[in-house]
Amino acid sequence: MNADRIFIVDDDELILKALSRVLELSGYETRCFLRPAEALEAIEAEAPVVVISDYMMPSMDGVAFLKAARARFPAAVRILCTAAEDFRVALQAVNAGEVFRIISKPWHQQELLTTVSQAAEAARLRIENERLTAEVHRQNGQLKEINTRLEQMVQQRTQALLEGLIAALDYRDAETQWHSRRVSLYARRLARQLGIDEPELTVIEHGALLHDIGKIGVRDRVLLKPGPLTGEEWTEMKRHPELGWALLQRVDYLRPASAIVLQHQEKWDGSGYPSGLGGDAIVIGARIFHVVDTLDAITSDRPYRRSRPFAEAREEILRCRGTQFDPRVVDAFVSVPPEDWERIRLDVETVAVLSADLAETPPHLDDLDLAGARA
Repeated sequence: MNADRIFIVDDDELILKALSRVLELSGYETRCFLRPAEALEAIEAEAPVVVISDYMMPSMDGVAFLKAARARFPAAVRILCTAAEDFRVALQAVNAGEVFRIISKPWHQQELLTTVSQAAEAARLRIENERLTAEVHRQNGQLKEINTRLEQMVQQRTQALLEGLIAALDYRDAETQWHSRRVSLYARRLARQLGIDEPELTVIEHGALLHDIGKIGVRDRVLLKPGPLTGEEWTEMKRHPELGWALLQRVDYLRPASAIVLQHQEKWDGSGYPSGLGGDAIVIGARIFHVVDTLDAITSDRPYRRSRPFAEAREEILRCRGTQFDPRVVDAFVSVPPEDWERIRLDVETVAVLSADLAETPPHLDDLDLAGARA
């Protein structure tokens, strides 16, 4: 296996040149292919460490190609390079185990290089793990260490996928951008106030972050409709908790958070959906989420209204204590100093501003012009 060789497959020659230039400047050896079939013929003989593939190609789409590449040369780590609108199909590839990471088009150079570096490291660790497994009786201690590192990599990969999925949802539903990040941190803070410790704290944070991930399965004309939804459209929209739950069943690391995703629209008095659960039948993470979701909805700007002060959000949450909200969770909420909520909001806003700046002025912009032309 060549530790520095990367296969790049794309039917656009300009994209191939742009990716190849960026990677070669960072010390990698690249092989470019306009046709997936040619890459498959060469993959065993040339043994690349990483394979990067476009999704939309005329002869074979990226998911099918990476599946075939995995069958022929499983040691190579596979990366899918795709536009935001293809994330739903790309996710299928992730769930099937064909893809290590997803890179959006147009890419940021630093994100691209970091992803490739992590993929190459994953391949090296995989080989090392196989070697150590053969020597398990002699090197039990070393095997345990490498397995721990691999588990950490799985968690890091899942976290990266999580962020990619949330970013994909943000692209589709821009009016609530950064909402999921705020409510996840709000939920963690409120859970701590209730005396909840790890690992449940992280489960609740993940559940809040991913609460709307099922909307990836809702059609754009329903999700982005500016006016009121019809009865049929509303039925489709109300399926998103179940779609999100089903999605997370395929990811072991995130499965514990799936109950929160499934129940995040349930209400204390049983008037929510999809199952009309009430009281303690709703998991504590979903009950916490419902309170902080209301806090964020009231204190954030929306296209149809300006944000309102924290005091109004607090008053509304207290008004719905015992109907929409668990009384114990509301009592914990009002005991949190208001400045804690404001600090969380400011921290997320700071990250949002920095992310916007990076998106507007990525490093080495000249190297990205060709990629931008494809997008």
